Parts: sequence; C-alpha cells; structure tokens
Amino acid sequence: MTDASPETWSSPLASRYASLAMRRNFSDAVRIRHWRRLWLELARAERELGLPISAEQVDELAAHQEDIDFARAAAYERELRHDVMAHVRALGDVAPTARPIVHLGATSCFVTDNSELLQIRDGLALLEPPLLASVAALARFAREHAALPTLGYTHFQPAQPTTVGKRACLWIQDLVDDLHALRRVRTELRFRGVKGTTGTQASFLSLFDGDHEKVRRLDALLTERMGFACRWSVTGQTYSRKSDFVVLAALAGLAQSASKMATDLRLLAHLKEVEEPYEAQQIGSSAMPYKRNPMRSERICALARFVQSLLLNPAETASTQWLERTLDDSANRRLAISQAFLAVDAILQLVLNVASGLVVHEKVVARHLREELPFMASETILMEAVRRGGDRQALHEAIREHSVAAGARVKREGLDNDMIARLSSDPRFAAVRDDLERLCDPAQFVGRAPQQVEEFLREDVDPLLASEAEALRGVTGDVRV
Repeated sequence: MTDASPETWSSPLASRYASLAMRRNFSDAVRIRHWRRLWLELARAERELGLPISAEQVDELAAHQEDIDFARAAAYERELRHDVMAHVRALGDVAPTARPIVHLGATSCFVTDNSELLQIRDGLALLEPPLLASVAALARFAREHAALPTLGYTHFQPAQPTTVGKRACLWIQDLVDDLHALRRVRTELRFRGVKGTTGTQASFLSLFDGDHEKVRRLDALLTERMGFACRWSVTGQTYSRKSDFVVLAALAGLAQSASKMATDLRLLAHLKEVEEPYEAQQIGSSAMPYKRNPMRSERICALARFVQSLLLNPAETASTQWLERTLDDSANRRLAISQAFLAVDAILQLVLNVASGLVVHEKVVARHLREELPFMASETILMEAVRRGGDRQALHEAIREHSVAAGARVKREGLDNDMIARLSSDPRFAAVRDDLERLCDPAQFVGRAPQQVEEFLREDVDPLLASEAEALRGVTGDVRV
C-alpha cells in the first residue's frame, strides 16, 4: 500500500500516523472483498434453503472473490451514480453465470452496513494488542518505580508525596478500563443481517413463497457465517446508528485516557522529572537546538482531541435519521468511523512507544521533593516534639514563623528551602534535633503507595497480561515520523 502523490492532499492519518494493518482494514480493497463474500454467502445460503441457484453459480462467485477491477467499477459508478450497483456490474462481468443471482433479494445496505460492521469488528480487534502491550510496558515501569517517592500535585501545586509507580498505575487503570470497554463493544456488536429495503424482509419472504421460517433461517445463517454471535432483531433499511455512537464512545474513552497520560508526561517533562524516549539525532526545535520537546506526548494529545471531536458525528447522525433511513449518514460515516479508528490506532502506537522508553531522572525527582518536604513534614515534627515534652501551641507558632521565613527565602530570593536548618538551630526543637533528618524521610510520607502498586498489579493487571501472553508477542509501537 503506497501513500498518495505529494501533488494531492491525502489524510495524515494514512500517510503519517496509523499502522498499515489498520489502514488496510478500512481500505476499499477490504471493503469490496467483504461485499463479495457477503454476496457469496447470501447466494450459498439461499441455495441451501431451496432457491433456484446452481452450484455452478455459487462456485463461480467463490472463484472471483479477489479479482476486483476497481477501474471498471469506477467507470460504472460514474455512469450509474451508485457504488453498490457499480460493483454488482463489475462482478457480473467476471462471473457471468452468477450475474442473474448476485444481490438477490438484497438492498444496498446488505453489503454496505454489514461490511462496515465487519470493518468495525476487525478494527476493534486490531486495537487490542497495542493496548495490552502498552499496559504491560507501563506495568513494568510502575513495578520498577513502585517505591520511588515523588512530589504529588493537586492543582499542579505541591501536595502530599506519592510514588512514581503509583502515578503510573493511574494511567494503567484507565487503559485497562478502556480495554474492557472495547471488548464489551466488540462482543455486543450486532450484525445487520438480511432485512430488505425497509427492514421488513418482504423481498425475501416473496422469494421463499411466504415461508417465514426460511427467512429467519437465512438471517441466522448469514450472521453465523460472517462470524457474529448476534444480529439486530429489527432494523429500518440500516441498523440503528446508535450503534456507531457506542463504538466511537469507546474509542473516544481510550483517547481520553491516552491524553491524560500524555498531558501528565508533558508536565513532568517541564519539571525535568520524567521524559518520553528521545532519539540521538532527534531535533526538538528548528530554532532552539537545546530543546527536548515531548513530541510524542503532544501528538497523542492532538490526535485524542481529534477523536473526541468525532464523537459528535454519530450522535448527530443517530438523532437525525428519518423514519426507516435517510442518506445523509453515508458520507459522514465514511469519514468519522474510519478516521476515529485510524486516529486511535495511531495514538496507541505512540502510547506503546512512549511507555516502553520512559526515562526517570531520579535526582531531579528527589530534589523537588526535598524542596517541599520540610513543609509537609512540619506536622510530623510538631507531634514528635510534643511527645518529647514540648508545648504544642508554642511549637506550632515556631514552625509557622520558620515556614513563612523559609518560604520567603525560596520565593523572593530563589534560594533553597532552609526550614530544617532553622528548626535545627532553634532551642525549642532541641529534643528532636538529632531526628529531624529521619522525620523528613520521604518514604514516611507516601502512605501505602508502594503497597498499592504491588496489589494493583498483582490482582488486576498481571492476571490480564498472563492470559494474553500470546497476543503480546512481538507487538511494538511504530512511530513513523
């Protein structure tokens, strides 16, 4: 598969970002192969149920599944202004014996809706390996840094310490939830089946001389042979467009999680605490050679924003369908559904690449924590000094005075936080002077963060990854540009 000519516009999702597998899944070639398989299975099932279709006609359709003449089909479409009938004609040209029974009893949505459901189902399956691999990479990272204290932030202001591994578990948890959502959507995805022009199956009922059971059996056979566990019981000409919204909502949810992680990494890169992979010859800025911009994380956020904006399309489409159907969904869906899948695929390639190569600058992490920890340790110091005989109110006031002075030194003069030195030289804290360093040990202030990491990974993540070991084999994040 080659990219479009540089002389014409082409989607960056295809030319720069998405994987080859996902681009193939939404290609015209795959789409029309689905059409031909649907026509084949329809003819085969109709023959089995007694319609006058010969084995020779079915065999001829089977023999011409792959030899698609796109140029001839395009010429027919220019003449007919109908893509399905153009491909019916093109198939009939190479399968003349089967021509009279191609598309028998069906409406265009038999091939368009059902083929798109196949692409959606297969697209959801393609997203699972890089998502699982991203979870696995982050799990390794979280376990490695489970007990590494780091300054926690609320409102991006210093707050109670946590650990680097615990923070990564927040990202993992969201991604695991997204995996379950994708699987649920895929499992519950329903095949449109054979429903006819307005969903009444009238054409098939006529073909089978009023035999309702054969029509029901035809619907069930096609559903089973196209690999679906369930089908829509009732439709108009199309399956309910609410289904597309459910699918894109799951994709948008995954985009949200990826963007949250990438945004956190962009903030941490600014702090110089954690960085995404950076290649030896990579250029961060055309003007500023020293720059190390978090390009991958920024791209994740950009693509995630695009995916989330696409969610409005299926919502509007579902809410504006007229009666049994209107055609204003067609062009919209061709854009929104495929682009959402390609963009999420691109996001996961980036997430996996980033998660597999995160760099922690531990000395910077420790310095930032050390700068704020004296303030956070003040209550612990106060309680210990009181326990050793001090006056709680007097000590509280002394700490307040020292913290204000130390804060002014940091903010106004740009100097280090000297609060511990101040307390050490204050006679009122003589009883705890020798223990001030121990009382400020960062490990005392991270609560159960290390244990939470181990428990979460052991109970929630490891069993999931163990059950998917084969799917994870050889999966890598491909950053094309």
